Amino acid sequence: MLYVATLTPHRSLNRKGFTIVMLLVGGVSFICGIAFLMIGAWPVFGLFGLDVLLIYVAFRVNFRDARAREEITVTPSLLTVRKVAANGDEDETAMNPLWTRLEAQRHEEFGLERLTLRSRGIGTEVGAFLHQQQREELASGLTGALAEAKRGVPRNPV
Repeated sequence: MLYVATLTPHRSLNRKGFTIVMLLVGGVSFICGIAFLMIGAWPVFGLFGLDVLLIYVAFRVNFRDARAREEITVTPSLLTVRKVAANGDEDETAMNPLWTRLEAQRHEEFGLERLTLRSRGIGTEVGAFLHQQQREELASGLTGALAEAKRGVPRNPV
């Protein structure tokens, strides 16, 4: 193997942090809801509950989307990009590393915006969900691996 990378979307909040945030939001909403209930504005109590429910659903969708990943493998004879969606659907693209080039689309202000592996007219975008710095690291690793594959594998004379 010349290069192996498993790319996953970054999530700054883990399960424990999610529980703490939901307890805080739920607690504050409950206390505020009780205050409105005591002054006779009982419909507001339900709206606070609805806010908590919407925040919960948004976080659950975020955690579900975090299950997506990309697996990139470069060997001297094969480059494989396996994309696994959050729902489990898989898409695999295989290319010959000798015929593959890495196209990097850069923006003047924002840096590296898009990486595409292209071979014989077939293009596969990689690292779309990565941060700009992580895309730079991926580009560097892939460039080195493709160059090494194109140089060939050194053979030991027997």
